[in-house]
Amino acid sequence: MKLHVDKQESEFLNHVLTHWEENDQINKEQAEALRNSYEVKGFDWMRLAKYSFWIALICGGASFAFLIVNDAVVNWLKQLYYTPDVIISIVSGIIAAVLFYIGRRRERMMPEKVFSNEAVIFTGVLFTASCIAYLGKTFDNGSANFPILFLLSVFVYGFLAWRMNSRLIWLFSLISLGSWFGTETGYQTHWSDYFLGMNYPLRFVLFGAVLVSACYVLRKRKWFAFFWDQTYIVGLLYLFLSLWLLSIFGNYGNIDSWWHIRQISLFYWGLISAMAAGGFLLYGLKSNDAIAREFGITFLIIFLYTKYFEYFWEHTNKTLFFAILAVSFWLIGRKAEKIWNLKSRQSSHPEKDDQLNKPAAL
Repeated sequence: MKLHVDKQESEFLNHVLTHWEENDQINKEQAEALRNSYEVKGFDWMRLAKYSFWIALICGGASFAFLIVNDAVVNWLKQLYYTPDVIISIVSGIIAAVLFYIGRRRERMMPEKVFSNEAVIFTGVLFTASCIAYLGKTFDNGSANFPILFLLSVFVYGFLAWRMNSRLIWLFSLISLGSWFGTETGYQTHWSDYFLGMNYPLRFVLFGAVLVSACYVLRKRKWFAFFWDQTYIVGLLYLFLSLWLLSIFGNYGNIDSWWHIRQISLFYWGLISAMAAGGFLLYGLKSNDAIAREFGITFLIIFLYTKYFEYFWEHTNKTLFFAILAVSFWLIGRKAEKIWNLKSRQSSHPEKDDQLNKPAAL
């Protein structure tokens, strides 16, 4: 059976095989056999399946929302309102357990149905959240210490992700971890604007930095390898999104105090954010870390253009404003195209480039 790949993947494979064949790493017969082992697929049915299942979940949620507007359903929900919280928690937990069992069984018996299996597990995650929430209401003593529910979610989702080898559930564990950190720091300060002198964006800069650092510490641990990439990406998202917000709002705890300051006074926060992005970009280039490299270049561009909008939107003619944007993006595209073409030539003729570089080295 032939491997079905999209057009871009097919062009890449053809390029690699041609390179190997020209450098006598494989003979002509082997190259031809490998080319015949795959073919370009006519339509990306996998992507259609993925989006279809996600849309189905969204439409199912919308259907449920419209259902509860119905008068008969509203009256039924009023009766359900008096149902003890512990009963709702137990029922939600049972439904979640059933869905996880079905999802796990489907993964073993029908591994090719990736997205439908994930949809079942995702629904189980939602019922797990309902179980934990109503469990919290059951034992609530009026302290409003709901951050502990997020912390409980971290351990529940983390255990389920480890037990089921599910990156989807692990993602919810990481989201719960961030939710716990944000709400716990707010709870400890009675929901004031600052925690140890830090507003929320600055707190999450430290949180993201700690999460990324933990990824490097655990990089070679075998038990963490399955979740490493996802944790690293989420940690970088926490870090860079927080840096982006910090570059806009600074360390101001509320909108009222921020509204009365000049944006230029926050320039140093933007500079710190740009330096962090540049640092990750350089690290990614030197260590061949594609994730760090892509986050660095992406957010460096975002930081620069955010400052451009902040400083020049109100004081620049709009025709000139967008003309500068057009020229800058054209220059970025041109430079990126040159780098891509250079790398393509180097990968096709490495020995030629070595010979060209020898006089310069001497």
